[in-house]
Amino acid sequence: MSDILNPYGLSSIFTKEELEPQTRKSHSGKRKMELHIGIPLEIDEMENRVALVPNSVYTLIANGHSVVIQSGAGINSNYTDHAYSEAGAEVVQTAELVYRCNVIIKVAPPTIEELEMFHSDQILIAPMQLPTVTDEYLAKLKQKKVIAIAMEYLQSADGSFPVVRIMSEIAGITAMHTAAELLSNVKGGRGVLLGGISGVPPAKVVILGAGVVGEFATRTALGLGVSVRIFDNNVYKLMRIQQRMGRQLHTSSLNPVYLEYQLLSADVVIGAIHSKEGRTPIVVTEPMITKMKEGSVIIDVSIDQGGCFETSEITTHAKPTFSKYGVIHYCVPNIASKVSRTASVAVSNILTPLLLKAGETAGIERLLFDHQGIRHGVYMYKGRVTNEYLSRKFGLKFADLDLLLTSGV
Repeated sequence: MSDILNPYGLSSIFTKEELEPQTRKSHSGKRKMELHIGIPLEIDEMENRVALVPNSVYTLIANGHSVVIQSGAGINSNYTDHAYSEAGAEVVQTAELVYRCNVIIKVAPPTIEELEMFHSDQILIAPMQLPTVTDEYLAKLKQKKVIAIAMEYLQSADGSFPVVRIMSEIAGITAMHTAAELLSNVKGGRGVLLGGISGVPPAKVVILGAGVVGEFATRTALGLGVSVRIFDNNVYKLMRIQQRMGRQLHTSSLNPVYLEYQLLSADVVIGAIHSKEGRTPIVVTEPMITKMKEGSVIIDVSIDQGGCFETSEITTHAKPTFSKYGVIHYCVPNIASKVSRTASVAVSNILTPLLLKAGETAGIERLLFDHQGIRHGVYMYKGRVTNEYLSRKFGLKFADLDLLLTSGV
């Protein structure tokens, strides 16, 4: 069984012609199901992205679907209501009108208040953000009997997670750009140019974690001429990042003694440790941070899983930093939202082929039956918990999604 998602979210089974606008159902007779897609305005003040950009809306509508978007939903990504209207979307003023659609797409989890507007058999495609899930949230989803699909758990045939990967790429690049900004005098930094110049050595950056975030942070740093140190306990990841960079890098396992030695002279430390389940482990203790240089910078990309620095505290885009022991801390969970337009296009590129295929296969429920990678993202199915971790954590009865789909429940 083929999966519709490759590592970058685009279908390996789509032809170029399938992604081009097609004749509408009423003319061709080929359309099996028209999706009614709703995009509400995100009410989280830290969320600037939008789930579908106008180009994707145009493609979906040209292929026979309808899109309803709440006024202002794209403003923070610099997409106007007029742009969506020109793409063929219906722009409405209230969220209630959006939630009448049978498919709701969000880039932030719905609030309890938003869940009140859902109805039975509705399909929700949005991040789950496991650390923020509560008993009340799950109880409301169960009550509404919706099909909830976690964006971050959509899986490709090779086992990777396209939404997580693309957001991690953005986070890695953005983290390094943010570090360069925070090192400047106007931001309270040491007044150091990240890449250095002729006769002046570059800044020293320590990167914790050699996954996707670490890889793209390293790629950006090397492009600027930065001196990089990479730590990870997975030797395979360290080997892989060297192969992808095409050069020998300064790498090490997460040895506390050697890590502390490197932190003493570091200008920037980027935390990119990822936990597959639960909280990220703390690898940099408070005593280590007290010994760092004044005006140095910490960027904790792992903060959405609790953070890998003992001194980390969640910050916002409105107030992204705080200083402790003279070290600047940047701990914004949703770092990709800082470059919301790029991030919106990236998410939209992943979701659009999925929605197109759903229309061709008699809807998203049929797509779940056909594609294991999309089933992997389902954590609630019509009042039943289908995610084993959620079931264990909250003491809820687990239902096997494969059995539910084959039984036609």
